[in-house]
Amino acid sequence: METRVLPHARGIAHASRPWRRLALGATIAFGLVAAAPLSAQAAAPAACAALQDKYPDWKGKTLVNAINPHTPGYETIDPKDPSKYIGFDIDIGEAIGDCLGFKLTYKPVTFAALLTTLAAGQADIVISDIYATKERAKAADFITYSKVFDGVLVAKGNPKGINGINMSMCGAAAAENTGYVEVPLIQALMPECKKAGKPEPTVQLYDNNANCIQAILAGRADTYVNDVNTVDSAVKAYPDKLEKAIAVTIPYSVGIAVPKDKPKFRDAVLAALIEVQKAGTHMELLKKHGLDVNNFKEPDILSAD
Repeated sequence: METRVLPHARGIAHASRPWRRLALGATIAFGLVAAAPLSAQAAAPAACAALQDKYPDWKGKTLVNAINPHTPGYETIDPKDPSKYIGFDIDIGEAIGDCLGFKLTYKPVTFAALLTTLAAGQADIVISDIYATKERAKAADFITYSKVFDGVLVAKGNPKGINGINMSMCGAAAAENTGYVEVPLIQALMPECKKAGKPEPTVQLYDNNANCIQAILAGRADTYVNDVNTVDSAVKAYPDKLEKAIAVTIPYSVGIAVPKDKPKFRDAVLAALIEVQKAGTHMELLKKHGLDVNNFKEPDILSAD
């Protein structure tokens, strides 16, 4: 998909809010919200008022969400308005903000810079399809909210016969995002391939999903392993050139990252996410953005402690 990405928008919040967008019982088709009337007066759950009393520090504030806006379905630049971002993570973040009484603006960065931007105090939160791992939890606390299913993207016809993160990748060139958890999984195959007398896989590192996908389209790479929804979106965009070889499970969850020195904020975000899920908003947003409802996960906290 390089297909060039539009210039980054800076610090502009999404205009409409999920609580006002979603109406109970709205008919939702795969990837599209049906043209049913939405209640402009729909209020956040009553429990959110209690949370704003319990966690008043963020009510009325504007916080910065660091994002890597190159993941269709999760966070991308709005093709209709390049000053805005759209996607599941954008909407779920704003629903949490509505519940706690804060608004969000956005700081676009490379994926590898998400947690360093948070740690440097240049962002207050990261909601950007980032997998929560024990290693990453050394830099931030995570509120997990989604299961992880990865897809293995290959050229149409799968000429290398790749069927997972396994020995079928020996000799293959994998395009991956810098900092992604899939990188060490592929690198771990290198000694195994060498021991079996096969060529080692190589890893090409890029700054975003679009460049990884473009590497396959251009014939520079043989595969790209990432969130299955991202892979499915790529296949949908290039059905004559790309296919999903297989879907694999990896032992992680997607999480919202918050600074380690702000446990009260972490607890507030967790409590708000619970209310967002109880209201049915989380599930509605998965459907709205064409994401697999099996990704739904009740929230939990992952920290390095």
